[in-house]
Amino acid sequence: MNTFQTIAIFSPCLQIGGAEQVVVNLANGFSRHGKSVTLLLANADGPLRSKLNASVKIVDFFQSGVFGALKPLARFLRNNSLDILFSAQSHANIIALLAHRLAGVQLPIVISEHTTMSLHYALEPGIKNRFVPKLARLLYHRADAVACISQGVADDILAVTKISPERIHRIYNPVLPPFTELQQKIEAPVDHPWFRPEAPPVILAVGRLTAAKDYPTLLRAFAQVRQERNANLLILGDGEKRTELESLINELSLTHSVQLPGFVENPYAYMSRCSLFVLSSAWEGLSNVLVEALACGAPIVSTDCKYGPAEILENGRHGVLVPVGDASALAEAMLANISKRADTASLRQRALDFSLDTITQQYLDLFTTVYCEANTP
Repeated sequence: MNTFQTIAIFSPCLQIGGAEQVVVNLANGFSRHGKSVTLLLANADGPLRSKLNASVKIVDFFQSGVFGALKPLARFLRNNSLDILFSAQSHANIIALLAHRLAGVQLPIVISEHTTMSLHYALEPGIKNRFVPKLARLLYHRADAVACISQGVADDILAVTKISPERIHRIYNPVLPPFTELQQKIEAPVDHPWFRPEAPPVILAVGRLTAAKDYPTLLRAFAQVRQERNANLLILGDGEKRTELESLINELSLTHSVQLPGFVENPYAYMSRCSLFVLSSAWEGLSNVLVEALACGAPIVSTDCKYGPAEILENGRHGVLVPVGDASALAEAMLANISKRADTASLRQRALDFSLDTITQQYLDLFTTVYCEANTP
């Protein structure tokens, strides 16, 4: 059987974000499997750069946005011999497909979709976002394969783009690091007074402060929880909604029981010590943080949003699902499950389905199939 050796991955940047972390994890995973990996970036600045293995080559196109990388990417594809081109995220996928056509090269291309396009680009502001589904409908059929991070995303992409179902593959995110590293992160100390033995229970949420995460509903639900039980809420992450959320915290008189400490390098240590993990999202592509919470054995309450949580939690087997945007239902579930003893072994077993080793191999199998089909006379 023919085999491939060189993989080029196109991605916007190395800033903190779920999709960006996935790209870094995959690049490292492919490299550990002996592949020659080149990471092509619209802009290579960002804290995740330090997480890349030294064997992963970096090409920086020095652009302020992904659209500026079109011509440099096409030039790179034309001037370099590659076996597979891989891209991740909608905007990057569109640019990769356009550059692939502009370069005029016979190169297998696999794209990865991380969001529910019909929801995300309808609800997120910005005139560019309005054109993404239309461009995807025009271009995604040019990809040899489309990897979707959940079955919900796969169904959504099929509905939006109308491409052949045979080209769509569900491959989860490689959320979890190798086992030894995971254990070290889980067991790392947490220097926060709320985690002292005598402190009230801590409810934890992790994720960027964006509209998708619907933290206002979580804060209103927590205000109801506080009427019946002493507890604290910690939300790890940063984003454009910080000022709005801080105002709501003041309005709900929660300034002494809610903290927004920003981005934390190691959320696993917090997840393994919290009394309850909560996801309040209005929509998701998958939800990496739910997988991380499973790996830490945390009891979980999540909104049953499209898409991801029900799939990860196997329709409530590994956590409680509540309606989206319903603060009262969320509060009731939080009160019922705070400090509830979780079946840690079962949760961690489910989390292994999202391990780096498992997902890396699934991508390599897909790349092998695509490469062989493209190189069969």
